Amino acid sequence: MNKNKRLCTLAAILAVVIFASAVTVFANSGEDLIPNIVEKDGRHALLVDGKPFLILGGQAHNSSAWPGMLPTVWQAIDALHANTLEVPIYWEQIEAQPGKFDFSLIDTLLVHARQRNVRLVLLWFATWKNGSNHYMPEWMKKQAVKYPNITGKDGNPVDSPSPHTRAAMELDTQAFVKVMEYLKKADRQHTVIMVQVENEPGSWGSVRDFSPVAEKLIAGPVPPELLKPEILKELNRPVNSKGTWRQVFGDDADEYFQAWSIAGYIGYVAAAGKAVNPLPLFTNASLRDPLTNPPATTYESGGPTDNVLAIWKAAAPVLDLLAPDIYLRGCESVLKVIDLYARPDNALFVPEIGIGAENARYFYSVLAKSGIGFSPFGIDDNGRGETVQETVTRLGAVGQEYAMVTPMMREMAQWAFDGKIHAVMECEDHAPQSIDLGAWKAIVSFRASRRGPDANQDRPLGKAMIVKLGESEFLLMGTFCHFTFEPQGANAGKAWQYLQVEEGAYDNGVFKRLRIRNGDETDWGGPSIGPVPAVLHTTLTVR
Repeated sequence: MNKNKRLCTLAAILAVVIFASAVTVFANSGEDLIPNIVEKDGRHALLVDGKPFLILGGQAHNSSAWPGMLPTVWQAIDALHANTLEVPIYWEQIEAQPGKFDFSLIDTLLVHARQRNVRLVLLWFATWKNGSNHYMPEWMKKQAVKYPNITGKDGNPVDSPSPHTRAAMELDTQAFVKVMEYLKKADRQHTVIMVQVENEPGSWGSVRDFSPVAEKLIAGPVPPELLKPEILKELNRPVNSKGTWRQVFGDDADEYFQAWSIAGYIGYVAAAGKAVNPLPLFTNASLRDPLTNPPATTYESGGPTDNVLAIWKAAAPVLDLLAPDIYLRGCESVLKVIDLYARPDNALFVPEIGIGAENARYFYSVLAKSGIGFSPFGIDDNGRGETVQETVTRLGAVGQEYAMVTPMMREMAQWAFDGKIHAVMECEDHAPQSIDLGAWKAIVSFRASRRGPDANQDRPLGKAMIVKLGESEFLLMGTFCHFTFEPQGANAGKAWQYLQVEEGAYDNGVFKRLRIRNGDETDWGGPSIGPVPAVLHTTLTVR
């Protein structure tokens, strides 16, 4: 072979190699786009397929992940217009026999979700579920001495697992790693976008474990991870504190010790799972009322409640976020929770909230805090035998919001990440609310267009969301609300008017106009929206 032919042959081989490499990179790029959470200026976004994604979620009842129950779960997902199902997977089912793992439940969920183009958030029900160990495998429950519950202050056992049992922690870790390894192999297209590690951990009935092992630990020094100045400052302790738990934390020592112990256990489990499959991981919280600062004996002590978030962040840094399950009543308490969990180091996600119109109000408030998702709990009929229409009616308050947002879901997630979303809601006093939009102030009043069954109700149902697209260009959305505006800054006090108020809907991210509102639809200071949410593209001008 002459020199020129050899060069041509080498060039051809090199071209094939380069082409094959390029194809390989392109083919693998989808797998490499694993869901992840990013932060910018204290705001967060969940990236799915490399783009901002907003979880329009619904969570199934605790015992509804079994195949025979799934038809009504999917019926509810359809009625809710949800794009994500939060659903439990059970340690007792996955490892019914020691060291033998059954992933058929995960396979079923993956197949069903892909058929419907719905994403999954899997909830690992294992050592903790609502403070108890009821989802541990039977073979562990039968060995109570080896895998003990905590001991109460009176010396009696409490129905809550001990966070100081290394043997149980290692078994939970082993099972969770198997789950994460299986997902990495079986879910290369990332149908599963996040995983919750345990469920509402903590203890009811005892502030902490008072077993001999725990007593020895709490009498020892506070770990150095908690003695960092920024953590002590957040916990309202002098920055030079040191010593035993009681010496450093005083009356809060029992609860803080319990939080450290539980968070350390769950952090250990989560870290091992994330090492084999780096999906976003989180743990959810059974809340306390942040406004009343109640004693730890009245709520689930040791879980990621608002007063111990700094401890959880230090003990379990591998968790991507800590999420509030919202069942508190009253606008002031719930908005405070939303504010407390929307931290620069913690993306806001509401994995559970009660179903109903009053709770649907908080959807907008979560988005305004750059929340990555929202999910009512118990969306399926739980075996009651609902008709499709009954399910639609029951889920209607959130379902109609999801239906409105779905065609602009990616844009909404990006707007939240960019800090362009503002929201107000009708509280118990029904007072108007205002929003500072820079050159403009929006004034939102509520109870607009109340007719039919809602006409004489005193329940606060109104809410409003404004997306700031430009200095004088906005999207207005809401229910039972009325908008008007006032110029601010250099134009304060000047006359103004609407250039245009377009009512429409988004179609694959593009606004499509239904009509231009004018006359009676805007003359009374501005547009109103009744019981069905609407999207109004609005531009203003100073005269």
